[in-house]
Amino acid sequence: MSKRLQVLLDNAEYREVRSLVRAERLTVAEWVRQALQIALQRNSTGDSDRKLAAIRTAAAHEFPSGDMTQILAEIERGYLDADGR
Repeated sequence: MSKRLQVLLDNAEYREVRSLVRAERLTVAEWVRQALQIALQRNSTGDSDRKLAAIRTAAAHEFPSGDMTQILAEIERGYLDADGR
């Protein structure tokens, strides 16, 4: 579903935007949508550098692990117990 957004610009701001969009062969609306998308991506909580740093930190640690067959069996038992079987 689309929502309408109204943005008020003074004449000087609007002329500046119009000159930019003409150079890029876009409508003002499309230019605004693209600018908003860029701003949203820049401010996204999905900061890839931060995520990569967390993965590198976690990968630097060594923890003991159980036998994979045993771990999977315990998981399956947990599913069965949760279902009441």
